[in-house]
Amino acid sequence: MVLWVILLCTSVSSLLGGLYVLGVFRRRRPNEPPLDKGTIPWLGYLLEFRKDSSEFLKRMQRKHGDVFTVLIGGYYFTFVMDPFCFGTIVKESRSKLDFRTSAAQLVMQVFGYKPTEATHNIVHASSMKHLMGDGLTVLIQATIESFQKLLLFNLSSGEEERVWQEENLFHYCYNIVFRAGYLALYGTEPPRGAGNKAKAEEQDRLHSNQLFQEFRKYDRLFPRLAFAVLPPKDKREAEWLKRHFWNMLSVKKVWQKDNVSGWIKDQGQLLAENGVPEYMRNRFMFMLLWASQGNTGPTAFWLLLYLLKHPEALKAVRDEVDKVSRESGQEVKAGSPPVTITRDMLNQTPLLDSALEETLRLVAAPMLVRAVLEDISLRTSSGTEFTLRKGDKVALFPYISVQRNPEIHEEPHKFKYDRFVNPDGTKKDFYRNGKKLKFVNMPWGAGVSTCPGRFFATAEMKLFVFLMVSHFDLELVDEEEEIPAIDISRWGFGTMQPVRDVRFRYRPRF
Repeated sequence: MVLWVILLCTSVSSLLGGLYVLGVFRRRRPNEPPLDKGTIPWLGYLLEFRKDSSEFLKRMQRKHGDVFTVLIGGYYFTFVMDPFCFGTIVKESRSKLDFRTSAAQLVMQVFGYKPTEATHNIVHASSMKHLMGDGLTVLIQATIESFQKLLLFNLSSGEEERVWQEENLFHYCYNIVFRAGYLALYGTEPPRGAGNKAKAEEQDRLHSNQLFQEFRKYDRLFPRLAFAVLPPKDKREAEWLKRHFWNMLSVKKVWQKDNVSGWIKDQGQLLAENGVPEYMRNRFMFMLLWASQGNTGPTAFWLLLYLLKHPEALKAVRDEVDKVSRESGQEVKAGSPPVTITRDMLNQTPLLDSALEETLRLVAAPMLVRAVLEDISLRTSSGTEFTLRKGDKVALFPYISVQRNPEIHEEPHKFKYDRFVNPDGTKKDFYRNGKKLKFVNMPWGAGVSTCPGRFFATAEMKLFVFLMVSHFDLELVDEEEEIPAIDISRWGFGTMQPVRDVRFRYRPRF
């Protein structure tokens, strides 16, 4: 009898525990946001959220208002859609709102890298040193040399005639920008190993292109890998690709290169000094590659596509960069050497800056997530005060709440290349209900989780477009072709990608 009582109590306890985990007993407490658990225990709205995060959140906002809590895959997420609340959330201390835990889980899932407590400090310190200030100037110079090696070597050698060449625009932009960034960061082939400088540069072009092909395979699997929903065949491919990159980007192979960036060298050395084993440092190198190059190429594609679809924008940007080149004592004309762009020149392009910012507003869709470590209070712009519950997660999706918000951006679905700049070249301010906003575009995140590489990424994309519009005539093969829809499976992971490619053609301007 005693045994049966013990078994019964154990079964009841297990059942109650299971129901608790499934969310059956969760109830909204006083002052908490509206709670919506959906109809499926534990899963909640996971399937709808994964199918189309943007449409799901719009529907929840219409139903519940600017702050609401939903059950997604066993976790309770409080989404805050009021942009005036963003500052409170992104500036809150890590002791109350922590972003590292979720980030560490994702990094382990997709790159096989297990961050240590020192990792964040190492990345932050190295990025401050090499991706900003004087360090950024050095890296920009290396990136220019990479672009010249990939884009303009035929022009400088006089081999390229003034004839049209056709390409797929997305593939072309992603390929060139990825390879230029990779060579600038991870180093180049030593001439002594290749035989001479020309052969070394040819090996760089070949090797970087091969690496890009494998990277694209992995990139296509990334969203489903992050959600751990890859079918067995794709999961095996993802594991093979991870091991391939751990090998190709291993510290032993990287240290054999010339011109390895200080950003890469410093982080590798500091991790070693902090006792991180070599195999884990190889994985770290792969993580840095995706973090630095996973979004710049796709963004460059959208920017160039929007310029091609808006001739007045293309002309304005081209006139601006031509003017900057002339003022630096350079001019693109027949027989002239390729333009050498300096950091100072990049700082004199307010229209290009605005066009890039507008592109990011339209296509960058990161999701900012924090773990709630203790109950905290949140006051909305309407004066309502909510309590965020310890153990939940709080999330921002700026794509809806600010970037595509018609109360902030007039005609938010249209590309307006000068949206972010005043006639005198200064940055424009934005308001909602007559109150000035601090956050009107958030492609790089915000607060303590702001992307540390944003200045380098911006420079990389601007360099590419600067060179393309300076040296080439550009046009779509079909001028009437519609801008492709975005791949909604990538919501929350940065810059969106198109569902199809677009044909374009280019030729030397002179």
